[in-house]
Amino acid sequence: MSKTLQAIRGMNDILPEQTPLWRYFEGTVASLLDGYGYRQIRMPIVEFTDLFKRSIGEVTDIVEKEMYTFEDRNGDSLTLRPEGTAACVRAVLEHGLSGGGQVQKLWYMGPMFRHERPQKGRYRQFHQIGLEVFNLDGPDIDAELIVLTWRLWKLLGIRDAVTLELNSLGTSEARGRYREALVEFLTAHLDQIDEDSQRRLKTNPLRVLDTKHPETQAVLVNAPKLADYLDDESRVHFEGLKARLDAAGIPYVINPKLVRGLDYYSKTVFEWVTDKLGAQGTVCAGGRYDGLVEQMGGKPTPGVGFAMGIERLILLLETLEQVPESISRQVDVYLCAFGEQAELAGLTLAERLRDQVPGLRLMVNAGAGSFKSQFKKADKSGALYALILGDDELAQQVVGFKPLRGQGEQQNIAWSALADHLATCVVQG
Repeated sequence: MSKTLQAIRGMNDILPEQTPLWRYFEGTVASLLDGYGYRQIRMPIVEFTDLFKRSIGEVTDIVEKEMYTFEDRNGDSLTLRPEGTAACVRAVLEHGLSGGGQVQKLWYMGPMFRHERPQKGRYRQFHQIGLEVFNLDGPDIDAELIVLTWRLWKLLGIRDAVTLELNSLGTSEARGRYREALVEFLTAHLDQIDEDSQRRLKTNPLRVLDTKHPETQAVLVNAPKLADYLDDESRVHFEGLKARLDAAGIPYVINPKLVRGLDYYSKTVFEWVTDKLGAQGTVCAGGRYDGLVEQMGGKPTPGVGFAMGIERLILLLETLEQVPESISRQVDVYLCAFGEQAELAGLTLAERLRDQVPGLRLMVNAGAGSFKSQFKKADKSGALYALILGDDELAQQVVGFKPLRGQGEQQNIAWSALADHLATCVVQG
């Protein structure tokens, strides 16, 4: 027997019973971003590998271990995008969107790919919504990104379950001075830190700060503090951000070990974290990357952004039981028709109702069937009401109207009055 076909490990199907929650979440975010003046951009899933090496950094875990990279028929090295910022910057440069100091406030949504060990909340194909802003360098836009996520958490009903963590990495020069001091300190305690941190000490030493290894964490207690190496410009920027968050009433925690995993960050970095999902606690993260556009061949251009993980936020909504009851119902009304003439009339009537009652979710029975079988399908559809159309109803120009989810007797309603009745009891009520 041939091997059963199945999805690749860590790349999951999103089934019909799951997609209503995804659509609700994505629609809520899209509507919110429209209200803040952000415009959507859509980038390819596959990019040249060099894009990520130049932006993320060749010595990061993502580039060294996690990317899905392959050669195409032309011999070009291509990669399934592991994150969205680099691709967005490439698109902005390629199409001249940031030239002349143009302010761009963009957002995107879609799958990302990293070859990691799959676990709950961490997958090899995962989905993100990201925001990127170009040519604004003040703390006001950093604050706006955080403020709009704060509003999103309220809309979703999860505000009490997330915490904002902040840090400032300073400019690249300040970070370079701190890196030297950190390496010198950790080298003197090399025998006390774990193997992974020893490796990172040679490639990306700031990543040692977010280690989970208890012995290394104990060593870091006495390590140099990044805040002591901040330049004046970064310090003023960070104070401006905190002042705006205070004014907006948004609570936060300063986390001096928050460095993010990508080389391109500078100044502001932040994460929204939760303790409701176990080890995978970060649901939204980002920061400022003022040098990235220049690093990728453009003119000096300030940039700031973030990405949120859709799978983790969906999981958080389910964990906190914040899934709106209304989204679980995909059908309002189910039309049962008995006999060929009733089926023909039912098709015409259904289309007329869709014209007359915007927003009505109406399913028409297909495949004929007995009275019992059609009602069984009507009940399984989750519809609130069944419409019944047979020879008697045709003769009287009425439709049987039967509640399926509560009290109420079946009644006959004239075709001419049906649209108003459905608009009142289904769409409005």
